[in-house]
Amino acid sequence: MSTTPDLSVVEWAKSTYSNGDGGGCVEWAPKAAAASGVVPVRDSKDPSGPALTFSADGWAAFVTAVNDAGFPAR
Repeated sequence: MSTTPDLSVVEWAKSTYSNGDGGGCVEWAPKAAAASGVVPVRDSKDPSGPALTFSADGWAAFVTAVNDAGFPAR
């Protein structure tokens, strides 16, 4: 059973796809995800704001779809 980690103490990592001008920045907590099976994701421009959590399987499916160009470009 997965449990949501304490997001105030997790180590966040910025996506390698985040752009360098301060926009489009996504962070996730890989160690928390490995330990709990829950993947926390947040906007790095608002670190005290809300975080979304996804099941590990749901997040893996999303990342696979993005990598496979399963979403249209804007």
